[in-house]
Amino acid sequence: MSSRNALFGLIILAALLLPGAASAQMVTFIKIIDGDSLLVEAGGRSMEVRLIGVDAPEFKQEYGLQAKEFSLKFCFGHKLRLEFDKELVDRYGRVLAYVHRGDKMLNREILEAGLAIAVRIKPNIRRYAAFKAAEQLAVGKKHGFWKQGGLRMTPAQWRKAHPQKRRD
Repeated sequence: MSSRNALFGLIILAALLLPGAASAQMVTFIKIIDGDSLLVEAGGRSMEVRLIGVDAPEFKQEYGLQAKEFSLKFCFGHKLRLEFDKELVDRYGRVLAYVHRGDKMLNREILEAGLAIAVRIKPNIRRYAAFKAAEQLAVGKKHGFWKQGGLRMTPAQWRKAHPQKRRD
């Protein structure tokens, strides 16, 4: 993401989180990028959102398409609510959030479906224990990629083995 877009993301977030702003930020879904990233619209501008606490297979990785389709089905046609943690933006300028649709949270739902793994990335660790429990539920019920015992490579290992230049 360009530094201009990253700056815009920070400005939007600052406006959303100013004193007096609503505690829940409603956004409009635009599209799914992959299982753990989506594009939303807030304040007339689009921004990329990265799910906190989960790592889904990359699009070209095994189960990557299933993870992307799961997130699309969760989000399509719905208003979404973003909930933030301590760190608001990652090094790529993506907004870091827990993504809610009504009383369901995409971050937890994709873990329970066995289409992502729980990851602990400080300082956004408030829900890590619950996410690890959701992952263990999927393991026990053999949901998603857990029916084959897991992924051959974690998404992080796959990205390292298949480097790709990020688009700005």
